[in-house]
Amino acid sequence: MKPDLPYIPERTVKPRQSGLTMMMDMGLSIRESEDFINSSAEYTDLVKFGFGTALVTKGLEEKIRLYKEAGLIPYFGGTLFELFEIRGKFEEFRKYVDHYKMEMVEVSDGSMAMPHDSKLEYIRQLSSQVTVISEVGSKVVGVEISNDRWVGMMKSELEAGSWKVIGEARESGTIGIYKKDGSANTELINDIFEQVKMDNVLWEAPLKSQQAWFIQTMGCNVSLGNIAPGEVVALESLRLGLRGDTFFDFLPESLHDKKL
Repeated sequence: MKPDLPYIPERTVKPRQSGLTMMMDMGLSIRESEDFINSSAEYTDLVKFGFGTALVTKGLEEKIRLYKEAGLIPYFGGTLFELFEIRGKFEEFRKYVDHYKMEMVEVSDGSMAMPHDSKLEYIRQLSSQVTVISEVGSKVVGVEISNDRWVGMMKSELEAGSWKVIGEARESGTIGIYKKDGSANTELINDIFEQVKMDNVLWEAPLKSQQAWFIQTMGCNVSLGNIAPGEVVALESLRLGLRGDTFFDFLPESLHDKKL
């Protein structure tokens, strides 16, 4: 039974263009993947096989099949693309994607230096084969990217064929669009927000505080990624105001006098 509660925000429905949730699979077993599907597939859109885990994950084909049958879109993380590219094996990467019948791949340059024109060409080539989602930002501490360059790269990657662009945060949530303490780099995020259509951006937000900040700032249908498998239901609760962090965010002002 679902009670008829007022003031619950309206979520987009699958298949959706906004309000996406991307779960990061860093090596779930087949049984764990089945359990995840049973508990959380309804609230999940994308499943990323994190960094290079696809190369060492047992039962990869079976997991891909399970995710697809559950209506989820699995894809290889951008670091896997970089592992092939730096070794001069881009065509082998394309064959690898075809072998596993993947419908989406991620293109990134977060672990290695790559001319941006080369990255755009990879996006163009791969987008003729599969749906491309690309990631902007470095995984290396100390690599500085100006706000203007961030915005420019996002725009050009979308123009080259990316379906969405990802704001880099790593699984730690302490780099890229965040500061070292995990708090939002609001100046950068605001610049992106003002110049890139929000339906085209997926923000990595592995920490609850980051998820709550984006929901409070951009609404329940902001697209968020790098969500741990056990946190997807909790994130959906945040989106709907069913958790203390966002409890009052969707209630009318007349009820705010009840805040503790």
